Amino acid sequence: MRFRRAQDQDTLELNLVPLIDVLLVVLIFLAASSTFVRHRQLDVSLPQAQAQAAQAAELLLAISQDGRYALNGMWLDASSTAPLSQALSTEKTDENSSLLILADAQAPHFAVVQAMEAARQAGIHRIHFATQAP
Repeated sequence: MRFRRAQDQDTLELNLVPLIDVLLVVLIFLAASSTFVRHRQLDVSLPQAQAQAAQAAELLLAISQDGRYALNGMWLDASSTAPLSQALSTEKTDENSSLLILADAQAPHFAVVQAMEAARQAGIHRIHFATQAP
C-alpha cells in the first residue's frame, strides 16, 4: 500500500492588507466621532454681561509692548509701583476717579498688575481695560 502524504499544492496565505485598511477606517471613525470631555475642578457659573458704551475715563494709562507707562499722553519713568502710584494720585481729580488701562497685547503681565496695584495705592477703585473687537 502506498500512503500518500496530504500535501496541498496551494499554501494558505492570510492577506493582512485589507484587515489593516478596515481597522484604520474604524480607528479614524472612532477618533472623529468621539467627544473629548474636559473635567473641571470647580463647577463655576459664569456671569453674563452686555456690552455698554464706556463712560469717559478721567485717567488714561497706556502700557507699551516693552512695559513702559504713559499717563494721559505723558511718559512716566516708573520702574516700580511707588512712582506710578504717586503720578496717579496727583492726576486724579476726586474720589470717584476712574482709570482706563490701554495695555498692548504683548505687554508683560507684570506691568499690568503693577499698574493695578499702583491704582489701588492711589485710591482709584474703578479700573477699566480697553479692548478691541475681533
